[in-house]
Amino acid sequence: MEPSDAKGQVVKMKTLNLDKKALIELLFRENEAVREIFDRATGLEDLRKQLFDYFNRLEWSYFHIHSPEYSDSMHIIEKNIARECMRVLKNILQTKNEALCEFSALETLFKLYQGDEQAIDATDKGFVMEFLYLLRGVYGKSFLHQKQSVSSEEINPESSGRILDGFAKDMSARFKTFRKGTDPECVKNQQKQKARILKYFSATEADWEDYRWHLRHIIKDVKTLSDLVKLEEDEIRGIRDAEKYGIPFQITPHYLTLFNKDGRDRHDRIVRAQVIPGSRYCYNVNRNRSENIDMDFMGEKENSPVPAITRRYPNIVILKPFDSCPQICVYCQRNWEVKDLQETRVSREDVRRAVQWIRDNKHITEVLVTGGDPLTLDNDYLHSLLKQLHEIDHVERIRVGTRTLVTLPFRIDDALIDIFRQLNIPGEKELCVVTHIEDALEINPDVIEVVRKLRKAGISVYNQQVFTYYNSFQFKTAFLRKALKLSGIDPYYLFNTKGKEETIDFRIPIARIEQEQKEEARLLPGIVRTDEPVFNVPKIGKSHLRSWQNHEIIMILPDGKRIYRFYPWESMSLLIEDYLYTDVSIYHYLERLDKDGEDLKAYRSIWYYF
Repeated sequence: MEPSDAKGQVVKMKTLNLDKKALIELLFRENEAVREIFDRATGLEDLRKQLFDYFNRLEWSYFHIHSPEYSDSMHIIEKNIARECMRVLKNILQTKNEALCEFSALETLFKLYQGDEQAIDATDKGFVMEFLYLLRGVYGKSFLHQKQSVSSEEINPESSGRILDGFAKDMSARFKTFRKGTDPECVKNQQKQKARILKYFSATEADWEDYRWHLRHIIKDVKTLSDLVKLEEDEIRGIRDAEKYGIPFQITPHYLTLFNKDGRDRHDRIVRAQVIPGSRYCYNVNRNRSENIDMDFMGEKENSPVPAITRRYPNIVILKPFDSCPQICVYCQRNWEVKDLQETRVSREDVRRAVQWIRDNKHITEVLVTGGDPLTLDNDYLHSLLKQLHEIDHVERIRVGTRTLVTLPFRIDDALIDIFRQLNIPGEKELCVVTHIEDALEINPDVIEVVRKLRKAGISVYNQQVFTYYNSFQFKTAFLRKALKLSGIDPYYLFNTKGKEETIDFRIPIARIEQEQKEEARLLPGIVRTDEPVFNVPKIGKSHLRSWQNHEIIMILPDGKRIYRFYPWESMSLLIEDYLYTDVSIYHYLERLDKDGEDLKAYRSIWYYF
């Protein structure tokens, strides 16, 4: 994250630590031609036209070999980055996009150039950083490849081996800083925690193996939790706020064995963050409730033909027979409908009607049974429900969506696995399990044993990871993929955290998930990196997160947030409305990583993912 001069030499100053005015000065020093355009512009529209013309001419000079200005001095990789940066800049210059976003980044830039103090005060450093890196990209000064510049003539077995070894060593070094739930020290911690929990509840080993005991001893108050593990002050505040505002908070005894007894550390912070609500989360949820703000970000209610059904695709429906979970995840997209275990409201009659709706719709070939967590239900009811779905001729596949695999693995007992086995007929009907594992620490011996039994019964197991701040550190998700695959679980989807403001502590920029796919996941063997990065567009469904494939940047806001326009998956078949999404600021994401001790050089290319 360090600025560079025209020769590519690193300037001995941290860009993140520059004050705002110094950053603005640096921005307009970046290129003389652009500075001259700002200087001679007679007004905003004249500035807009001159910049459009200039970027068009510059792009022509980069790629048209008959242009008088054409030169091969810039590497094609830098030219490609330049072209993408110019595309973003020209999008931002469009008056149509300004009207859509109700903001003009160009007008703000003009005022910053003129030294308008009011504009300077109203503008975040993240805004300036976005344009600083865009302009560097335009002029081939990303300097991302200074240390790895290799021509095709120079590639030979020896040089290629050195490069590949370098990639492998970088990944391996990061892997050594992470933990799996099967590491000896982690297993030892789990055993100690288990003994402590059993003693606290005066329970036995037989109790521990009985999932009903866990359900009866769900931890949902600050006193019980703090008796069993040391809580940090912010965690105590968050739980008390959850109690104050009536926000469901539940942790299973089994999951608590993943906690570090003596307080939060860098390994267990991700499991804690998933289940301990923060004060900001609680405040935002309470504000939404008091102001009647709908937290159904995905618009599931509008895609629900009958209660307990959601449909966004031609052949697949979601069936929700239960609206609670043994353990509630703070980042859950259905936090608007997930209840405390004692307050569940889905009626058996609603489920009966939902199954009949599926039976009547011949286009439905796949049913995702989710919730809440459907495996909270008992085996008899589950068997009846799944059997009804299985007997519908046009239903080919049933997916059971559950997180009990990691929160309550004893729930997937031999009787349930036998039910799954009966309903999985290779070549005719499939039943599979889809889970959410967010960190390799969650994959402990109990989880591996359940997966082994499921696989032995012929049941495939898939993982849908939510890409949150806590697992977005360099190579952390790659480490998880490797652990999943070795455990018998196939990576399936990698979900970008959505625009739910109450879950802001978990959200990361779209650019980071694209960067992870290109620079980290790509280093893994293909059979391991099988997950597809997606953004779930409200009311419509998953959009692939491949740069420029189905989305584009149309504006940068004063706080440094990018506004994306998403083109839904149906856009090549239907004239359908686009969707505008306001992302997380890259600058503030990097600032947070910096505070957590991450080496920002590892993320330096993030600005060039669009």
